Amino acid sequence: MADNKSNFLKMSEKVAFDLNHRKIINFNIGRYDKAVKQGKERLFHLEMSRQKAQSIKHKVLSQLDKYLVEFETNFQRNGGKVIWATDAESAVNEIVNLLQKERINKVVKSKSMTTEEIDLNHFLEKKKISVFETDLGEFIVQRAGEKPYHIVTPAMHKSKEDVSALYHEQFGMPENSTPEEITAFTRKFLRDEYRQAGAGITGANFLIADSGSVALTENEGNGLLTMAFPKLHIVIAGIEKIIPSLEDLDLFWPLLATHGTGQVMTAYNSIISGPAPEGKGPSQMVVILLDNGRTNLLAKTRHRAALSCIRCGACLNVCPVYKNIGGYTYDTTYSGPIGSVITPHLKGMRDYSHLSFASTICGACTDVCPVKIPLHEMLLLNRNEAVEAGVVSSSDRFLIKQSSRLLLSRKLLDMTQGGTKNMVLKYFVSKSWGPHRQMPELAKKSFAQLWKEQQKKGDE
Repeated sequence: MADNKSNFLKMSEKVAFDLNHRKIINFNIGRYDKAVKQGKERLFHLEMSRQKAQSIKHKVLSQLDKYLVEFETNFQRNGGKVIWATDAESAVNEIVNLLQKERINKVVKSKSMTTEEIDLNHFLEKKKISVFETDLGEFIVQRAGEKPYHIVTPAMHKSKEDVSALYHEQFGMPENSTPEEITAFTRKFLRDEYRQAGAGITGANFLIADSGSVALTENEGNGLLTMAFPKLHIVIAGIEKIIPSLEDLDLFWPLLATHGTGQVMTAYNSIISGPAPEGKGPSQMVVILLDNGRTNLLAKTRHRAALSCIRCGACLNVCPVYKNIGGYTYDTTYSGPIGSVITPHLKGMRDYSHLSFASTICGACTDVCPVKIPLHEMLLLNRNEAVEAGVVSSSDRFLIKQSSRLLLSRKLLDMTQGGTKNMVLKYFVSKSWGPHRQMPELAKKSFAQLWKEQQKKGDE
């Protein structure tokens, strides 16, 4: 616990004062903010849509076992296979077994945060299975030996000059290559990999219970090619991705597109219900349903709404903490407000409780969430749970206890004059408050003291 928190604080301080990083992030998020604002203006009854989406997700999470069984039944009826994975290790083992059984040594993969969650690429490479990310942003960070920086935009932390330098180093392209030239090169580079790969691995934006289908959303067409060429299509998805009906996509697809990128609809939206007819695509399709700590959240009535997340990334883009410390500082798959809410439950409160304290509780994340998850309230719930579980440091417990005792007592607050209080704040409290925070300067007399003096004058 101490090491994770200590590393988080050190990385936060380093990144927060990196002016070049801040410039890149503010520029890229600024473009998203503008697009999302325009996209929302094109949606009628946005608040009603958010309310309906929240209601549907609440219904699903209240009966998740029922909807998962319905999906499994219908998907198998369509010719597909479902595998249940309790944790990351079992999911990875199932995927490796599927690939080894078919003697597959090359895989193409579309963007999937769930595969990042289980560190799939690392384990496949250890088994001598080549993995090619096909989303442009994912391809860039893979070639750089990095992890995705953002839920939606994996290479958000890189400028076009950074990417050009990477392609010059990796592929010998000109140092001043344009984004268009880089995109064209990547497209050509990956085309042969699609043809040669024995398996395509994708995530799922939604799992549709009533039709037994997988809904996949993307902007580049790489997901379609990942599914189309190989003989085996493996889908890995968290158990929370279920929606009841095909008709619900009419609600969720526009909400995801608008809040994620500002589009009314994403460029490519696919619905896959099982293996393709002979000779027209993958002959096998397998869906791996991943728990990996999700039932820990589901068991907590006040926390389970966090599983409603549709991974649009909107809460990251508005979070003042994320915009200052960046995605890598969290050292988790899911960063920003949603990551700070779910990670302590997915990976352990003892090791990740500090993330819930890394927030201003301004509520911007809650305001922007398309499915109305009360994220700032859940951060407070996590803080309370961390304190009750005794996983906060003894110094933090002491400070909280003593500050609460002081602030709840009018008598103690009035015992000393403003000058003494300011000295205490400056030389003692400021060290705990943070070296880069400016302590407020208290008035010489409190309001209670001034009120008594005013009353006394009135009586005279």
